[in-house]
Amino acid sequence: MRLIQKLREDELFGKVIRNSAHLVSSNSLSLGLSVLQGALASRLLGSSDWGLVAIVLSYASTVNGLFSFRMSEIVVRYGGEYLEKGEKQKTAALIKAAGIGETIVSVLAFIFVFLTASLASRFIIKTPGTEWMVVFYSLGLLANFNAETSTGILQITDKVKLRGTINLIQSIVAAIIAIVAFILKGNVLAILASYLVGKIILGLGLFIAAQIQIRRTLGSGWTKAPFSILPDVRKLFGFAVSSNLSGTAILIFRESEPLWVGFFLTKAAAGLFKNAYTIAGFLAIPADPLILTVYPEINKLIVQKAWPRLRSFLRRVTTLAFAYNLAIALGFALFGQWLLSIYGEVNVAAYPALIALLVGLVFNYTLFWNRPLLLSFGLPTFPLWATIIAGVFKVGLSFWLVPRYGYVMEAVLLSFYYIFSVGIIVWRGLKELRQQEVLSPADFVL
Repeated sequence: MRLIQKLREDELFGKVIRNSAHLVSSNSLSLGLSVLQGALASRLLGSSDWGLVAIVLSYASTVNGLFSFRMSEIVVRYGGEYLEKGEKQKTAALIKAAGIGETIVSVLAFIFVFLTASLASRFIIKTPGTEWMVVFYSLGLLANFNAETSTGILQITDKVKLRGTINLIQSIVAAIIAIVAFILKGNVLAILASYLVGKIILGLGLFIAAQIQIRRTLGSGWTKAPFSILPDVRKLFGFAVSSNLSGTAILIFRESEPLWVGFFLTKAAAGLFKNAYTIAGFLAIPADPLILTVYPEINKLIVQKAWPRLRSFLRRVTTLAFAYNLAIALGFALFGQWLLSIYGEVNVAAYPALIALLVGLVFNYTLFWNRPLLLSFGLPTFPLWATIIAGVFKVGLSFWLVPRYGYVMEAVLLSFYYIFSVGIIVWRGLKELRQQEVLSPADFVL
């Protein structure tokens, strides 16, 4: 009871919870609709064609991540700092640069997918004539030309809950298309279209919402801010490159699992793995909103050098995250087979993979603040190297173990990757916090 009372009295913690609550409810409905969409697609297409769709979706998102500079992180890290100090012109210049850069990168990503579609069809999908599917779905990359920058804008203007609303809208539309396709006994094209329409709504919706908020915050003439007022452009560029490399490493080693399973095994195995990963992904429902809302607050506390408040804040969000992650994981352990059966009885076989994934994901989402903490301290390269080292070890073992033991072993290795990489990053972040407390113990704001 005393702990609950303290949490209620913590203004910062309460602000984060309020901002996250809307996102949690929206994301819960969105993920539920996503499961419905996937279940209908799996039953309509069968294991093999559903696995094909899973690989197509993963390939486009992986390429996008390879090119992405994670502009939301730059906007929050530096734009949030400038805005906290009242330097609106610098904020405007940074956002303008981030938006232009992201647009260029999105076009390049689409071109890359277009040029490599035949290779993906041959070596990953392993089905001739599927190039058009890869190119068709990758049109969503163009619609999301400003999604990262827009998300960053919503974060620093305390309007990140709008992202949840937009995400819910796209999920509803995508699910409706999938339902119609299921009733009319549609094909792979109809299912891909449902996912593509959702991507388009999300990308354009985020852009429109962010433009409205940035005009309210910086004024209608914010686009006129000159790039020349940005201090230390090389530092900004270095941060962007590091974010890109970190995002690339995360995609290769963590978020492109259906591609690895398709490469090592079969389309059907990729489909089974994707369904298990989707169910385990329910852990992201409360975690993703917390990441979006906690990162700007961590950044503010570090700018203010409020070390005691930062340490207390991290302790409280970690306690909260552990409690709900453990509860959700236990629920999935009990009802996981039934949940997997929604995709079709054959998918119950993916239950061991689901359990293996839960172990690593609970650890990851409990310590979800690991990378934002180091980014706010201006140490973007350490998470990169931790991710690469853990990832190289994981992939090396995958070549040896996955062909022998199947997609369940891929789930085990992914959990190992989460525990190793996140653990190292958390250790480094807390070490930096202790060092800062010693260097400037009096420079904090209560």
